[in-house]
Formats: sequence, C-alpha cells, structure tokens
Amino acid sequence: MDDHIILEFATKLGYRLAMSGAETFRVEESISLILKAYGLKAEVFAIPNCLIVSTEAADGHPITRMRRIGYHGNDLDAVERYSNLSRRICSEKPDPKTAVQWLTETDCSRRHYSRIIYLLGNFLGAAGFAIFFGGCLRDSLCAGICGILVGLISTFMDDLESNRFFRTIISAFTIALIAYGFGKVGICDNADAVIIGTLMIQVPGLLFTNAMRDIIYGDTNSGINRIVQVFLIAGALALGTAAAWQTASTLWGTPVSLSPMDHGFWIQEFSCLVGCIGFMILFNIHGFGGVLCALGGVLAWAVYLLVFHLSGNDLAGYFFAAVVSSAYSEIMARIRKYPAISYLVVSIFPLIPGASIYYTMTEAIQGDMNAFADKGTHTVAIAAFIAVGILLISTSVRLMRVWKRNR
Repeated sequence: MDDHIILEFATKLGYRLAMSGAETFRVEESISLILKAYGLKAEVFAIPNCLIVSTEAADGHPITRMRRIGYHGNDLDAVERYSNLSRRICSEKPDPKTAVQWLTETDCSRRHYSRIIYLLGNFLGAAGFAIFFGGCLRDSLCAGICGILVGLISTFMDDLESNRFFRTIISAFTIALIAYGFGKVGICDNADAVIIGTLMIQVPGLLFTNAMRDIIYGDTNSGINRIVQVFLIAGALALGTAAAWQTASTLWGTPVSLSPMDHGFWIQEFSCLVGCIGFMILFNIHGFGGVLCALGGVLAWAVYLLVFHLSGNDLAGYFFAAVVSSAYSEIMARIRKYPAISYLVVSIFPLIPGASIYYTMTEAIQGDMNAFADKGTHTVAIAAFIAVGILLISTSVRLMRVWKRNR
C-alpha cells in the first residue's frame, strides 16, 4: 500500500510541476529522486502533454500512473514551491501519508496576484517595452492601455477554454487595430512601438526558454514540441497583426508611424526594468526574487549595449548578453535555492527580437520580399545566437553537476 501511495504522490507532484510551466527534466528528475528516496526504481517519461510513471511494487508487480497535461499557464511561484517540496521530501523521507499532507499544504500556500495586479503587470510590460523599442511617453501610455486589453481578452478566452492559437490571433488583431487607430487620430506618435511593446506580452518566452533547456538535457521530443508551439504562436501574432494592418488600410488608409526614437542608455535601462517588472508579475514571481529577476534583464541589456558599442556587431551583443543572463540565472538559483528558470525567463526577455519579428512581418505585408528575406534572416540569426548563449552556460553547468556527482 505504501508503494502505491508514494507513486501516486510523486506523480501528483510531477503533474503539478508540469502544469505550472516547469521544464521536462525538472518534472522527470523530481519524480525519480522522490521514488529513489523511498527505495523505488522508477521509469519516468514526460512530454509537454503527457506524464507516465512506472515502478515495481514490493510484491514484484509493476504499477503505473499516467496523467494528461492540458493547457497550462506560467506560474513560476508554484514551480519554486513544488521544487522546494521535492528537495525536502528527498532529504527528510517522511512517512508517505505525511508527504501527501505536505503536498496539500503546499497547494494551499501558493500565492497569486489579484486581478488588478495582473492587469498592472500587463500595463507595465507593454508600457516599458514600448519606450524600450523607440516609443515616446504617449506611445508608452497607449501601449499600457493595449496591454490591459490583452489581459482582459486573455482572461475572457481562458474562461471560454479557447485554444491559445485562436486567442493569440484575436489579441494581436485587436491591439494592432487599436494602435493603428491611435496613430491615425494622433493620440500616439509611433503606432509600431505601441504594437511591439504590447506584442511582447504575448511572446512565448517561457516556451522558448524551456525548449532550449529541454534540448540541453536530452529531452529532444519535448524541446521540438515546445519549439513548434513557439512558431505557431509567432505565426498567430503575425496573422493577427497582418489582418489588422489590412483592415486599417481599408478603413482609413495605409498606417504611418514615425521612426523609432534613439533613446540613451539610462532611458533604455529604466524602460527595460519597468517592462521586466511587468513580466515578473505575469509569470507570478513574488518577493525579492522577482526584483532580482528584473535586475537580471537590466544587466543583460547593459551587456548587449556594451558589446555592441565595442564591436559594432549586434549578434555578438545578443550572444554575450544571453551568456551573462544564463550565468546570472544559474548563480542566483544556487545562492537562493530556487529554480534557474525563474531568473532566466525574465532576464532574457529584453533580448527577444520583438521589433525584428514585427518589422519582418511588415515587409512581407507590404510586398518587399527582399527586405523581408533580409530582416527574416537577421531575426533568425538573433534567435540562434541567444539560444547558443543559453545552451553554452546551461550545458557547462550540467557537465559540472555530473562531474561532481561522479566524484
């Protein structure tokens, strides 16, 4: 009976980790270590939409648990709490029924931001990155309003249990059409900056980061699955924005925006901090750790600006900034005993080429295929250099862990 209780408990904990947005290796490793702590040898298989755990009971009969992982959000506070519970179980090895009680207590202790604070996170994320990508203060306020609208649409669509692809198209179309309307009547100066800042809220940063980390840890199926989701969401953003551009062109003529402003270092850093604080809220990160996550984004962008200033090569800037962001995340994770993903997913956001994606799509809509190919190639190169930077540090950390364990 204890074997069944332990297996059920480990499976529930892994399922909750997966539903909170944890990486595949974290889900599998947590389950395996818990079962190993109780003397059970387990086979664990996890992909983004399924979890299977199998072990052998004391009487020699195999027992298996399987859970389907449905649509889930980005709750990094829950990832931290369940990861800490996993470590506590492995170190203390309580009675199985006590472990189940601890899991129930952890479920009850999870923190969530209120609806108002959640909408504030949408406002700050969109407003901060609107200035970050060359907008003025008016553009920032317009982006913040559009960000709140995105939050309301997302909440409404979640209540209807709509799929993420459709929800993303609706959100992108709505905010882009409103931004073009703001530009037409003169409420904002740079409609492009408003759209880019707001679209950053919908960029699948956690999916991209988890995909890279899954590939690092050999979970190729999960990594490819997540990468496909990233491309689908990016395609949905492009489709929604393109439809809004065509609609705006039909209603009141081709949308026109001013050129992005070239902000100085401190304005870029401050707007980056504001935007990252917004994402700290959206990813449900609480306490002082959330501030450290946002400061990681500021540090990453400072490294990018420094390298770009010294070398004149933006790809080198993205690479070294990704390296610093990943290293910062690993260091903070070990100092504060929290998962590195919480720090990495926020600190990497300023590097995500939201503006490049948007302008690539714009060139395609306007029919300039040469410019579309150039910008598209450069955007892919940016994403590749960011991925390589993350892979370099995460792989090095994993090799060090294996080396220490073997010693």
